[in-house]
Amino acid sequence: MRWTVHGERTLYDTPWVRLRAMQVRQPDGTRTDYHVVRLRDLAVAAAVDDRRRVLMMWRHRFVTDTWAWELPMGLVEEGESPEQAAVRELREETGHLPGGVRELMYAQPAAGITDSQHFVFRVDGARRVGEPTERNESDRLEWIPLADVPAMIARREIVSSATLVGVLALLLDQDAAPPAAAPGP
Repeated sequence: MRWTVHGERTLYDTPWVRLRAMQVRQPDGTRTDYHVVRLRDLAVAAAVDDRRRVLMMWRHRFVTDTWAWELPMGLVEEGESPEQAAVRELREETGHLPGGVRELMYAQPAAGITDSQHFVFRVDGARRVGEPTERNESDRLEWIPLADVPAMIARREIVSSATLVGVLALLLDQDAAPPAAAPGP
């Protein structure tokens, strides 16, 4: 069942968020205004080391007044690819640069209300090259064992949807899985 868009008008517009009223016809023939939040795309860097730990930031989100662990992430800037944004955010927020980068996961976090796309990249061989240059992002950085992630999610220590998508994808990623046990004698 396909909805048909007949028009779009601006209700609110800033560099961060754009609220639009879409004139749509639903599959049952009803015509109505449907509000859509247009957001810039998000790039996420999931840095994993050779000990199967992921680099995370402890941070406060004032909108929900919560503290939680998050992956480095940020908005994709004009003229920048999602991969370039992930590398930039990793450097700005953690002081690390990647050895290798590959797309790990793509998500549309709330496709019924927003057009934001989330691009999660796996970073291997990250090396510290200096202090984070973005001082408003986190209180501390830590390499977290991937084995600890499920319990952290259960305790609500990881709640950001972009971070959840990233760490869950890491747990499913074959390259991040623990080595198979050696066959017995």
